[in-house]
Amino acid sequence: MRFCWHVAGVLLLALVYAPAGIAQQDEGAARQQLDAIGQEIESVAQRLSATGQARDDAERELQQVETELAETHQRLDTLQAERRQLNDETTQLRQHRDRLESERDDQYAALGQQLSALYRLGPTPQLKLLLNQGDPSELDRMQAYMNRLTEARNRRLTAIARLDTALADTQKELSERQARLDTLADELEEQSALLAKRTTERRGVVSNLDDRYGSEEERLADLNQSREEAERVLRNIQAEMAKLAEPTPTTHIVSTQGDLPWPVQGSISSNFHHRDGVHYNGIVIQASAGTPVNAVHTGRVVFADWMRGFGNLLIIDHGDQIMTLHAHLQQFSARPGQQVSRGDEIGRVGVSGGQTRAALYFEVRRGGEPINPQRWIARR
Repeated sequence: MRFCWHVAGVLLLALVYAPAGIAQQDEGAARQQLDAIGQEIESVAQRLSATGQARDDAERELQQVETELAETHQRLDTLQAERRQLNDETTQLRQHRDRLESERDDQYAALGQQLSALYRLGPTPQLKLLLNQGDPSELDRMQAYMNRLTEARNRRLTAIARLDTALADTQKELSERQARLDTLADELEEQSALLAKRTTERRGVVSNLDDRYGSEEERLADLNQSREEAERVLRNIQAEMAKLAEPTPTTHIVSTQGDLPWPVQGSISSNFHHRDGVHYNGIVIQASAGTPVNAVHTGRVVFADWMRGFGNLLIIDHGDQIMTLHAHLQQFSARPGQQVSRGDEIGRVGVSGGQTRAALYFEVRRGGEPINPQRWIARR
């Protein structure tokens, strides 16, 4: 999917007001409605997959390598998360195994004491009691004692058998976890090598792109053309988004103006309307590559894909004609149609879009028009 830099205008015109009766609906019906909205947005995004394609071979090559880089980063994250989970499960299993072994040792010790007691009574204690012809009450007490010893011994043997079975199952699970961990180690090594390869390829592509420009003026002119193309793409997308059956419900984002959290912590290297090119309508926040980018407010992801000039771009519709745009991401942590809450991770800081320095481009739009993001996020 390709998207335009002014896609906020499209979705804000098409997804304006919440259904009048949604407050009266029960929670289940409201959730179904929200899910339906998300599915429809995702469907629209799929239909628009050919919109805003890269203009030339160099841009298409950059798009391909950066898209593959994002996928590799996401795959690495998935593998590392699985490895962490498996390590935790393995630790828990080993602790469980140790507890089982300790319990089995206790059972063996108790069984030994019972067998020792029986041994002291001799090989045929019941027969001895009958032959001694002692006090009948004493005979009854001894018989009851013998019965309890036998029952206790049987319980111990049953408990030991159960513990043996549990230990065998635990050891099998441990072996399976270890086998999966070994496989993960190989996959992580493979993905890391692929990441290094793609990074080298990207470096070469960006260098070739920079070599195209004879001057800074040519470079800025190309960036401005990217923004103008985005404006044209807006008109193509607007018709599709206007067909949405249900608008995005309000999230009351307007009441939070001036108090929104920063999408990522860092220093601003480019202010609103203080730089030409694609960064003209927002701010650029410098941060280390791989730093999590968080949603500043509840909303719905309406786009997450690569776009010329902006690299990996994610857009959230917050209702009330407000949208936030996040560009140059290393990878995505959310998908189109997904509902996110304030503080949820939506991506990672990167250099996609041909950038040479890791940073996040952040933009806020209201009614389709860009507004100063610094008026919305909290002062520091």
